[in-house]
Amino acid sequence: MTVEVGQQAPDFSMPTDGGGTVSLAALKGRKVVLYFYPKDDTPGCTKEACGFNDSLPDFSGLDAVVIGVSRDSVARHDKFKGKYGLKFQLASDEDGRTSEAYGTWVEKSLYGRKYMGMERATFLIDGQGVVRGVWRKVKVAGHVEAVLKAAQGL
Repeated sequence: MTVEVGQQAPDFSMPTDGGGTVSLAALKGRKVVLYFYPKDDTPGCTKEACGFNDSLPDFSGLDAVVIGVSRDSVARHDKFKGKYGLKFQLASDEDGRTSEAYGTWVEKSLYGRKYMGMERATFLIDGQGVVRGVWRKVKVAGHVEAVLKAAQGL
């Protein structure tokens, strides 16, 4: 499954850090930056999370909510969030339903070995639940700025 610009975003409901829950339906009317990342507390993922965290006031000013998604447990999310002072929700997709729906659970290759893993990808969703931006195979440098610029254009 792949999600494209102009399509209705797949709905989701996932547990979050701090014992909460987040769903697309509950965020209707707000812009949503839904970013998928491989693993808590790894170098690239930490840099990306801190980048979104640093830009949170800019996103909030656009009435946009940032949600980070990985297959890590809620407990791991709590530790990661606390360690870096992250101020946005981290959603746990342990069952893989949301990453499957967004097409971010993909075959990867490392040193010739094939395995399934999370593709670093971001989706910008408008207040009506329509996908307005898609970034796949994200390189962390400059990514947050690109997403912010796209969100400003909505």
